[in-house]
Amino acid sequence: MTELKRGKAHGTQATYALFKLGAILVPLNPSFNATQVVSALSHLEASHLIISAESNLPRKDPRSNVKLLELMIEDLFSSKLQSALIPSLEKIILVNNSSGRVDISSYKSLTPFSSVMSQLPGDCRPLPGQNLYPQDIINIQFTSGTTAMPKAACLSHVSILNNGSQIGDRMLLTPNDIVCCPPPLFHCFGSILGYMATATHGSSIVFPSESFNARAALQAVQEEKCTALYGVPTMFLEELSLIASGEISSDGFQHLRTGIAAGSSIPAELMKKLHKVLNLTELTICYGMTETSPVSAMTATDDPIAKRISTVGRLMPHVEAKIVDPVDKTQTLPTGARGELAVSGYLLMKEYWGDPVKTAEVMIADATGKVWMHTGDEASISEDGYVSITGRIKDLIIRGGENIHPLEIENCLLAHPGVLDVSVVGVPDERYGEVVASFVSARDQGSKMVTAEEIQQWVREHLSNHLVPKYVFFLGPTETFPKTASGKIQKFKLKEQAIKLIAGA
Repeated sequence: MTELKRGKAHGTQATYALFKLGAILVPLNPSFNATQVVSALSHLEASHLIISAESNLPRKDPRSNVKLLELMIEDLFSSKLQSALIPSLEKIILVNNSSGRVDISSYKSLTPFSSVMSQLPGDCRPLPGQNLYPQDIINIQFTSGTTAMPKAACLSHVSILNNGSQIGDRMLLTPNDIVCCPPPLFHCFGSILGYMATATHGSSIVFPSESFNARAALQAVQEEKCTALYGVPTMFLEELSLIASGEISSDGFQHLRTGIAAGSSIPAELMKKLHKVLNLTELTICYGMTETSPVSAMTATDDPIAKRISTVGRLMPHVEAKIVDPVDKTQTLPTGARGELAVSGYLLMKEYWGDPVKTAEVMIADATGKVWMHTGDEASISEDGYVSITGRIKDLIIRGGENIHPLEIENCLLAHPGVLDVSVVGVPDERYGEVVASFVSARDQGSKMVTAEEIQQWVREHLSNHLVPKYVFFLGPTETFPKTASGKIQKFKLKEQAIKLIAGA
């Protein structure tokens, strides 16, 4: 059995219990506002809600959930739970994680999580058979919402269990491994890459904090002697920054060997720093999406460095992929050509819950009847089977009829000594249709900070003129990129911000 260390115990207990019961688990993003929570619960006709007294989000103070509960429930003080907004709701189980900041003692309509646990019999016996089947929906994951409103992807026992097992296989996990998992459990990264991969291999798993905290993650690695570390690029960048500034000692990472970088494309410069600073010499790259449970391609621990920097590895076992024309999806493109990646196999979601129209838009059967998930990612597949992701098709910048890939410019700028982090988007332009705009988080170099002209000249020298950002925007000292709660940069928000800044210039 996987050993759990540090926090998030309640969520893990509930997850395993629900899976064994056959109830459908729907982890909600804690950054959802009241409208989104009510909409999600109503859409799914949820019967039970497990909620904490406070929600914890990265870099923010704890947020009380009392107002949300007051909105959903007619009378929190009544012993009978009633909700006009969510008529299907039968019970709300409250985890009091507020350390006394929230008084819940008089809310009689709520069931304390502690009372549920205390009612367990002393001689707990295995559950009798629940008539469960491998293809049953067991987990509904809301998509991250980096570009649009989230959708409810329905995943099965067979898809998430096998995907987790295959991920652990490719990482070469054993019962001796201790995996530090900062990504959130409401996301596939924390749940499937986290406790599914470790549970199937008997590895220990460490959850450093309720929400991502770079300092807590690094300290957990040092104190627990972790052998693996997970993260998305923005998480790794924040951790490396703490080490570079001396706020966290560079010692204590000698036990690390592997881990997973996923969630968005991994810049080459970041990969090199992770190898050098954190000893992640066997770091793997995962590619996937919520709708594919989630990982469809992954590098191996012994892949050549060049492959781990420039690709997302080979397909997972029992997974098929093809590259199709983004406009005419019936046309399969030749090896090496760029197009939209489509994936097929056991790992496909069953549907978007209650949304057959959106399901049909992405799950398309070919002439033989085989169903393919069309990912929306531009990619190519090499002769030797390695998959390269060049970006979201909708993120492509078309300047004067020429396709520009933001990742190429981002990789270039991350190599600049004055750049801490960067994100590139396309903005409207009268002459070219679209041009490049870059948002830069500058590295503190004392009295001298990188300038827009230096940014542009760097791209001009290292790439070419047509890739030079026409606009360069700098984040202030306390500003951060708009991100999902799982750490992905929301480019659509940056694009909206750039258009406003240009209009006001």
